[in-house]
Amino acid sequence: MLRRGGTRFFISGDIMKRILIAFLCALTTLGSHAASSVAGVTFADTSTVSGNPLVLNGAGLRKKFFFDVYAAGLYLPAKASDSSRIISADVTKRIDITLLRNVSAENFVASLQEGLKNNQDAATLAALKPRMDAFSAILLSLKEAREGQRYQMDYVPGKGTQLLVDGNPVGDPIAGADFYAALLSVWIGEHPAQTDLKAALLGQ
Repeated sequence: MLRRGGTRFFISGDIMKRILIAFLCALTTLGSHAASSVAGVTFADTSTVSGNPLVLNGAGLRKKFFFDVYAAGLYLPAKASDSSRIISADVTKRIDITLLRNVSAENFVASLQEGLKNNQDAATLAALKPRMDAFSAILLSLKEAREGQRYQMDYVPGKGTQLLVDGNPVGDPIAGADFYAALLSVWIGEHPAQTDLKAALLGQ
């Protein structure tokens, strides 16, 4: 029963059920188009890489000292929380980074290289060096990572790692699942760049 003004009127159980179903459907529709926001950066709940649908596994904030450096999201074929399995799985993946301040290309590369050294043994680093040098050269050619720019590092099995800047491919793909695994370890490896960022990317 509902009251409107001074008048009472009744809604049948069948009508109430239909209203409830419509309301729940509306909530489901809104949820399917939801997005996550980190420091003002929006990460869509789904994305597509080379025709492969991915879901946002998690997103977080990279800080250094007292500064927000970038917001990062990790996209996978399905949500997962085991970092070692995520790293080793030979499936399509995306690291999505939006800069929150200007960063020189040299500092960006140095940070990646430090992350690699913290998570790989000497033999693995030696095997990866030619490809890391090639990837570093691509980043250095950009001169600067500017505030607001979006960097996406996509991996597709059989094709390798492709860097995109603001949605545009830059440089040639870097071959090998092992290269992307090492790259991903910078954020979710045993010695990540930032522990709470790792937890966020793992959806924890």
